[in-house]
Amino acid sequence: MNITDVDDKTIRDSKKEGVSLKEFTERYTKYFFEDMDLLNIERAEYYPKATECIDDMISVIKKLIKKGYAYKSEDGSIYYDVTKFKDYGKLSKIQLKDLKLGARVKHDEYEKEHANDFALWKGYEKSDGDVFWETELGKGRPGWHIECSAMSMKYLGETFDIHTGGIDLIFPHHENEIAQSEAANGKKFVNYWLHCEHLLVNNEKMSKSKGNFFILKDIIEKGYSPKAIRYLLLSTHYRQKLNFTFEALEAAENTIGRFREFLDKLRTMQNKRNNTRVAEMIISRKTQFENAMDDDLNISEAMAQVFEFMRETNKLIGENNLSRHNALECYNLMMEFDKVLGVLEFEEEKIPKKIIELSELREKARNQKDWKKADELRDKINQLGYRVDDTDKGAVVKKI
Repeated sequence: MNITDVDDKTIRDSKKEGVSLKEFTERYTKYFFEDMDLLNIERAEYYPKATECIDDMISVIKKLIKKGYAYKSEDGSIYYDVTKFKDYGKLSKIQLKDLKLGARVKHDEYEKEHANDFALWKGYEKSDGDVFWETELGKGRPGWHIECSAMSMKYLGETFDIHTGGIDLIFPHHENEIAQSEAANGKKFVNYWLHCEHLLVNNEKMSKSKGNFFILKDIIEKGYSPKAIRYLLLSTHYRQKLNFTFEALEAAENTIGRFREFLDKLRTMQNKRNNTRVAEMIISRKTQFENAMDDDLNISEAMAQVFEFMRETNKLIGENNLSRHNALECYNLMMEFDKVLGVLEFEEEKIPKKIIELSELREKARNQKDWKKADELRDKINQLGYRVDDTDKGAVVKKI
């Protein structure tokens, strides 16, 4: 996963703030990694920065010039000539002859031979300030498209399996990545493209002007857990639009609560009577979960298997037909599922001393058959965000 720490927008916005490009991009890189950790997203092996891979970009651009795919303009910029790449448009299914200036491509101030040609290297302008590199191609900075190709090829090779991104990047960004990479190397660039659909908020595009723009910190400050946010984001197939609503987030919180209760049940199971059918049930659900994920990451079907497994297991618990050993096997399967889900690791919850004292007073009232006082204490515990479950082993206090 690369860090684009130099492009038109970062230069523009760092100048607006009056800070250096490095200071500006490092701040947002820090925010990015903090959010990654909050959402329990596994780290990639490499996070190359564009500013640290300039030599790699120069190398690719030189290949393209030598092979006749790129040309230099009078202002020192170097452009990729899209008419030279016969397969241009194969990802987006867009034909060059159908493209009109101003329709899908925005004409810029740079001098280029065709409206759809794109900058590999941007010649230095005063507006760039101190953002430039002195190279054998001249003074300037890289274009956005070449950054991604060069960094990908540096760490993954000239051909790699999976490239992801939003559907808004299919054209022109990913189309341009293919054109420059395959022209430079004479090989297929990517075997599989996985494009994620848009995120909507209350069925509208997220924007600051509509007041429906949220960053992760905003949602957590409203009292929602990172686990619930992660679960909501992963619960819709990546090729489908995800409509974010706070009602859906509430439902996700409830689901996380169900997971926690289920795992608590499994951890505290004491029954010794072994059920020989459990092993078969586990193998079946695990296989079906894996098959669903192998089917273009079909998370909806995969989650159906998780919930069906929980239903079957709860039924066995209710029938007192699950041993402690069985429960451990079921728990381990849930942890296998969690290698994908990433929402089932729970810290042991400490119940506040005040809540424990109220629970003990309630238990004393129940023993004395003072049901009115017991109910009042239960209501008070509920108001403080906890609940009491009466079990065969006594009262169990849980956070609501």
